[in-house]
Amino acid sequence: MNASLLTPPPGATHRRKIVGRGPSSGHGKTSTRGHKGQKARSKVALWFEGGQMPLTRRVPKRGFTSVLKQRNQIVNVKDLNIFQKDDVIVNPELLIKTGLVKKKGKIKILGKGKLNLALEVKAHQFSKEAERKIREAGGKIEVI
Repeated sequence: MNASLLTPPPGATHRRKIVGRGPSSGHGKTSTRGHKGQKARSKVALWFEGGQMPLTRRVPKRGFTSVLKQRNQIVNVKDLNIFQKDDVIVNPELLIKTGLVKKKGKIKILGKGKLNLALEVKAHQFSKEAERKIREAGGKIEVI
């Protein structure tokens, strides 16, 4: 048997539809799109919602977001217990190195939890509760 002699049975294959090639093609003039109307057009914008009020115009707009606003990175007092010995100087570089803070920027120490070590903590801001807890544990604070 020769593979080049094999053919599909009659009716199994169809000619590709060629549209917009004149009246003799059978798919000329309107190219099977019918007459006029939205579906006859070449394009409709992806965000077009059929004439109803678009979502971006329906949603109320209030205020603005400042791109210059600096947000503090927060470290709680209980997180400082990962330093296992007393008299460690905790500064922003050490906090980044240990993973308590993700990137450089202003750091604020908050008073959640209990501190078991006497540490010297250097940060940009401290809450009153954090200051009290660090001093009670025998540590020092320094505002950068």
